Amino acid sequence: MEYSYPFSTDWSTVEIVDVIRFFEGVEQAYEKGIKREDMLSRYRRFKEIVPSQAEEKTVFREFEEASGYVSYRVVKLTKEQEDGKIIKM
Repeated sequence: MEYSYPFSTDWSTVEIVDVIRFFEGVEQAYEKGIKREDMLSRYRRFKEIVPSQAEEKTVFREFEEASGYVSYRVVKLTKEQEDGKIIKM
């Protein structure tokens, strides 16, 4: 992993850590899979920090440009799946 995670200087250290944890979940979904419940929990926390749809799109785009991973696709699949499933892209 040779890239940095997007974040806002307005966020606290805890919020930055939680957003990074969400993006690590996106990485896991692409690389080895992640439990739906775990990914959903990380996304819910992410939405507490980034409640605006516009800001979410901006942060997702920055992450995709840096990493090549599409967060939106992971979130969409997470919402569509049932509990107990593994999210694997």
